[in-house]
Amino acid sequence: MKSMTASQRTHMMLNEPVSRVIPHLAVPTIISMLITAIYNMADTFFVSQIGTSASGAVGVIFSAMALIQAVAFMIGMGCGTNVSQALGAGDDARANRFASQAFFTAFLTGIVIAIFGITHIESIVMFLGATETIAPYAMDYARYIFFAAPFMMSSFAMNNLLRFEGLAMYGMIGIGSGGVLNMILDPILIFGFNMGTAGAALATAISQFVSFTILLIMSNTRPDAISISIRHFRPTLASYGRMLYNGFPSLGRQGIASISTILLNTAAGVHGDAAIAAMSIVTRFSMFINSSVIGFGQGFQPVCGFSYGAGKYSRVREAFWFCVKVTTGILLVLAVISLLLSSQIITVFRRDDPLVIQIGTFALRAQLLTLPLWAFITMSNMFTQSIGYGVRATIISIARQGIFLIPALLILPRVMGLTGIQIAQPIADALTFVLAILVVGGILRKFKSMEDKV
Repeated sequence: MKSMTASQRTHMMLNEPVSRVIPHLAVPTIISMLITAIYNMADTFFVSQIGTSASGAVGVIFSAMALIQAVAFMIGMGCGTNVSQALGAGDDARANRFASQAFFTAFLTGIVIAIFGITHIESIVMFLGATETIAPYAMDYARYIFFAAPFMMSSFAMNNLLRFEGLAMYGMIGIGSGGVLNMILDPILIFGFNMGTAGAALATAISQFVSFTILLIMSNTRPDAISISIRHFRPTLASYGRMLYNGFPSLGRQGIASISTILLNTAAGVHGDAAIAAMSIVTRFSMFINSSVIGFGQGFQPVCGFSYGAGKYSRVREAFWFCVKVTTGILLVLAVISLLLSSQIITVFRRDDPLVIQIGTFALRAQLLTLPLWAFITMSNMFTQSIGYGVRATIISIARQGIFLIPALLILPRVMGLTGIQIAQPIADALTFVLAILVVGGILRKFKSMEDKV
């Protein structure tokens, strides 16, 4: 693997064409995101072969995993934004401090979550929306997920740090290796060792530990990466304030997603385990499609952070619109293909349950209608976060699955029953798209006026 010096990487971020730099940075991130999404779908697929209640368990615990990931992303992206801006400004010492703060904060927070989760597992599972028939499978699954929380959170934090340093390839190796191992272990542990849902969770836990080990080695042995060191872990209230300010949009986006998933499971539970299983499958498949867009956006973020830190506002705008155009095209193609195959997609997961197929097919088709809007929404969130506009980034990040989705889940099922659950997310997507245009439009106009004054 050819290494790049810090000065060469800075030159690339600030001067080479964005149409070449962003795809270069995005490809390994997209691969990482796709592998993560695929092994999440593999969990859903293999567990679904056990039964509808087991399939629903994965959907229930997904909200807990989303919350763990949300906290990790808040730490990793909050510090990562400061790392990229510090590197863009030539302040390597500040970048070192934020990198070590991210790692140790994530690991210690993971220990707290693990202890709390394991000691309160039954009440947590019921709170997340499990039915009496789903709960035993969900507890088996959750136990290993909580054990792995410290390694899971540290892995997500390091992966984000490497991305913001412009070293997404290293992150891809770490996350990708764990993901491939997860897919190999799933059928072995679930069926070969007859562990059921616990086998899927154990496969995930092992893969997260492997990713953690690889990422830590990469960070501390590659000369072009910022090392993780206890010597640089000198957190202050001010540094945590900067981390929270820049990272809160990630916590908002994924934390609110966790809350909305709990509400979704609770609302769907009224219609039985089949409804929870169907909506879980649709959610996982939608995440798989959107993973490529998120990966592309994560290739955009270091370019955005470096350029903003260096005062190159025209480059920030150029990079933003380039990403919006490319990702919108990708989602349009994927939406059309998936619409044509929507029934077959749901059938792959639960071919023996016609009710799951019926509920899931309609929900998936409704979701696909607004899928292309995710491009602008996702890029707007990453754009505002990367330039340190924490409040506006948070508003966009919590809108899709919070400001608009939560009221939709509370109101529509009462009026329209199951159909209200199935169309709640597409309605929230359309409203979030309008909000993102209003928020980002003002920032882009401000940047344009700043360019004109130069």
